[in-house]
Amino acid sequence: MSPRSCAALVALMSCTLAGLTPLHARTSGPTLPATMQLLREAISTQTVEGKGQVPALARRLADQLESAGFAKADIEIIPVGETAALVVRYRGKGKGEPILISGHMDVVAANPADWQRDPFTLIEEDGYLYGRGVADMKTNLVTLVATFMRLKREGFVPRQDLILLFSGDEETQMASTRELARRFHQARFLLNADAGGGTLDADGKPIGYEIQAAEKSYADFTLTVTSAGGHSSEPDPARNAIYHLARALEAIAAYQFPVQHSDITLASLKALGSRGQGPLAQAMRDFAATPDNAQAAATITADPAYVGQIRTTCIATTLEGGHALNALPQHAQANINCRIFPGTGVAAVKHTLEQVIGDSSVTITVRPPPPVESPSSPLRADVLAAVTTAIRARFPGLDVVPGMSAGATDSMYFRVAGVPSFGVSPNFAKPNDTFAHGLNERLPTAEVPAALDYWYRLLKLLDRPSAPR
Repeated sequence: MSPRSCAALVALMSCTLAGLTPLHARTSGPTLPATMQLLREAISTQTVEGKGQVPALARRLADQLESAGFAKADIEIIPVGETAALVVRYRGKGKGEPILISGHMDVVAANPADWQRDPFTLIEEDGYLYGRGVADMKTNLVTLVATFMRLKREGFVPRQDLILLFSGDEETQMASTRELARRFHQARFLLNADAGGGTLDADGKPIGYEIQAAEKSYADFTLTVTSAGGHSSEPDPARNAIYHLARALEAIAAYQFPVQHSDITLASLKALGSRGQGPLAQAMRDFAATPDNAQAAATITADPAYVGQIRTTCIATTLEGGHALNALPQHAQANINCRIFPGTGVAAVKHTLEQVIGDSSVTITVRPPPPVESPSSPLRADVLAAVTTAIRARFPGLDVVPGMSAGATDSMYFRVAGVPSFGVSPNFAKPNDTFAHGLNERLPTAEVPAALDYWYRLLKLLDRPSAPR
């Protein structure tokens, strides 16, 4: 999005907001307790790869929706290998293209022995909820289901269909995502509950909110070294597969991909920098104003939460090698996970890794499934206006800007299929504070009622006939 088009969109958004009647959407009655109970059940259902529990969670969510009045014919559980996808159609009055709302039911594996608390038991402590999936992304999964149930019980009928699309292996193969994108590629747009969101400063005050309009490509590269091996009593470093691989990994660890930017990332960094203080906020402001500012880029690069906003990143994630304790290794292998800046091809990244390693004994292959290079989604005035109103109901006057996700989400397959996709999670958190995919994953307890309020507001706002397209 160019600065001129962004300014025009903001002006249009302001006009739209002026004509919206405030919604009184505060949650009350049994909504929050029932939602918390469903979240406890969702966290306890171990929807990690290999356990076959995603269909069980899909069935539980489907039962809840049926109890609120959704017809069985409008709920489908789609088996995909050991996992599944859940589709829920909220039928509207008209025949226009539906609005899709996506999320995922699976979570990254968690070893209870490594956690301070049982990862599969929802625990509230010191203002946080702990458990695998509270941040990524069972809280939004459950609050979306609760919102659909609330709307149905209130007798709400949307103008066009609203369709929940919950995938079952977003964290791994994304086979269920591809199946959903194949079936549902005729849509007005998609709202992704697994992307976007707000940032809090160290004191817990909101800095800004980003609508995810782009995301980096995801690619895994396998580094492999083979050797004839031999007896460990006759060491030969030149023939040691592990040593060759270790040098390759050291070279990758020391390398930084070139600095890159887009209109979306510049707008995001400008907004974050304008609300923050300290060297990082200053670097964001300086970079947004002058993207060739090397010192600003270095400061941003030094922060793990923001390096992905200005560079392609590659990092080692798995390692294996050797076949016996008393033998020279015949095989060593590592996985390199890369998050690739939009506009950079997977082949170009592979070539860069080969040049950085500089060792022909190390082979590099791209792991399946084939990486997807998805385009950015031009931001829509109706989505921007509705999200801004919903966010400012909680944080008046907060900046709402387009942003790029450093991680991959289900949106990429829908964007490739031609569906404009926007990450609009209601969650606010401090950088590096949710520990998603890591130990002791958590989310502020206040985010649950805030999410219920947000989804209710957002879906009602997007249903207004006056919203511009």
